[in-house]
Amino acid sequence: MAEHVAEHAAYPVGLRLSGRRVVVLGAGQVAQRRLPSLVAAGADVLLISPSATPSVEAMADAGEVRWERRRYRHGDLDGAWYALISTDDPEANAAASQEAEDRRVWCVRSDDAEAATAWTPATGRSEGVTVAVLTGRDPRRSAAVRDAIVEGLRDGSLAAPHHRRPHTPGVSLVGGGPGDPDLITVRGRRLLAEADVVIADRLGPRDLLAELPPHVEVIDAAKIPYGRFMAQEAINNALIEHAKAGKAVVRLKGGDPFVFGRGMEEAQALAEAGIPCTVVPGISSTISVPGAAGIPVTHRGVAHEFTVVSGHVAPDDERSLVDWPSLAKLRGTLVVLMGVENSGAIAAKLIEHGRAADTPAAVIQEGTTAAQRRVDATLATLGETVRAEGVRPPAVIVIGEVVAVAPTPR
Repeated sequence: MAEHVAEHAAYPVGLRLSGRRVVVLGAGQVAQRRLPSLVAAGADVLLISPSATPSVEAMADAGEVRWERRRYRHGDLDGAWYALISTDDPEANAAASQEAEDRRVWCVRSDDAEAATAWTPATGRSEGVTVAVLTGRDPRRSAAVRDAIVEGLRDGSLAAPHHRRPHTPGVSLVGGGPGDPDLITVRGRRLLAEADVVIADRLGPRDLLAELPPHVEVIDAAKIPYGRFMAQEAINNALIEHAKAGKAVVRLKGGDPFVFGRGMEEAQALAEAGIPCTVVPGISSTISVPGAAGIPVTHRGVAHEFTVVSGHVAPDDERSLVDWPSLAKLRGTLVVLMGVENSGAIAAKLIEHGRAADTPAAVIQEGTTAAQRRVDATLATLGETVRAEGVRPPAVIVIGEVVAVAPTPR
């Protein structure tokens, strides 16, 4: 009568493999996925395989792993602490697995999980935390649970406070991206979740503010009273005041803090006040908004360069720092931010200095958001089209042949 053996759950453990020998048999797709983590753990990796994928071969060429270009031989697991068996030879896999059993080496098998003595969990990392998930024979569910936990840690929706790390006051200049709240960086979203005070720009991703806990003080930068101060100076003072009060402050800005965002002025003011400042780059609307509207700022055989310029000052204004005549002579793409009001004057100046009047142009209003719309024109008709279509800021203007690369979205 056969004895029924109850199936037991796997016992999770974290292996400290730094400086310890790990043997990997096979250098295909499985090894390609697993090797980076073993290398990151500091393992002394011996790779045994007659051939390898280009990525694995590159790791060997870089000295990250030692590669012996041959098949498995009995004795290869001598001195190993851990083994990964992933060859396409079932007999070799079985023999290596038996050797691991005999030598008491924990062994993972890609071809037969039931014959293995260890299973590889679905793993992910966020801010020094390693998440490992095992769900028995359902690797897809393991990956889904892993992804949910890691995403929660990254965006702050899953609270995991640093109990051993004291609260550090200071200011983070966070680029919020072009408008879609999903386009903020992972680090930016995490810092938002940890903030005590958020000073937000009008063009920042406003939907993110609704996700903040109720104790977080949200300040609209446009509504900071500035009296005898300039608006920017008042914002600088507010950042310094809250940071000196021991608060973790996030300055949430649209796009990237250093692309026409006056972020450096704020960083300089904080440095002069002795306030710690972290800069978190953001996805700039200069590239992302045209891309979201189907316009590549460069394209093979069409444009080998793109230039970004601010249009908030008219070309003939004595305050303008832009060399418009030189820009008109360039063949590549011209991306204009804050240029809606001066679009007609900008187009006229470019045509005056040699840019073809029939050059394609497009204006993308509120790019990446639900209200995004694209209006197409030529350089000659740009100003009139902007007026006729009632285009309002924020909008990005793209001038160049790349506008005509893809069909205009309907």
